[in-house]
Amino acid sequence: MLESGPARPIRGRTPTSESILNKLAILVACCVSLPAFAQFDTSALQKAAEKANTDASKAAEKVGGEDGKAALEKGKDAAKTNANAFAAKQVEAKVNDKLMDDARKNQCVFKSNSDQFQEKCDKQLQNLVDSLIWAKQQLTDAGVTGFKFEVSGHTDSKGNAKKNLALSQKRAAKIVKELVAKKVPPKEIIAIGMGSKQMLENPDDTKEKQAKNRRFELRVRIEKL
Repeated sequence: MLESGPARPIRGRTPTSESILNKLAILVACCVSLPAFAQFDTSALQKAAEKANTDASKAAEKVGGEDGKAALEKGKDAAKTNANAFAAKQVEAKVNDKLMDDARKNQCVFKSNSDQFQEKCDKQLQNLVDSLIWAKQQLTDAGVTGFKFEVSGHTDSKGNAKKNLALSQKRAAKIVKELVAKKVPPKEIIAIGMGSKQMLENPDDTKEKQAKNRRFELRVRIEKL
């Protein structure tokens, strides 16, 4: 789970001290990373964290000096990177579960072969804005600074694939335009057309299945921590 590369030999160190340094870095990484997994078995994790902390301290005492400090810092840096990445993935999954569900519940119906709404969709769009506000707060609280909300347009498989792809892009762009008009920052949201590449029903050989495939989806993509 934790990423650690092979140790680099350093002149003047015995195999024993080199081994201790490697173990020390890994122990510290484990110890610092454990809080990110607290949603699981917290009692077992606490015991593991205490043991890792004790073992790391003993190893540092054996090595001592600048070598011990360097190993400790290396372990902490690796741990923070892994813990942050894990936490970001967790919040991304949580946010996307809600965004995808809210998009399913708040679909706007388009006119046939058009990016214009068949009927008013203000209520659905406002619900999506509220979902995006909630999502942004979740991401901010988790320390995520680089993200993009994504509206993807999808069509059924009827007709020309290239035309369907272009139509799905226009429909996604229409949703984004309406959300931006409701104060969603334009730099935080993009539109993408998928055509019939990701059908929910395949084959979509009935009107009901085709209607299910005609949709838009809403999710977040984390670009950086």
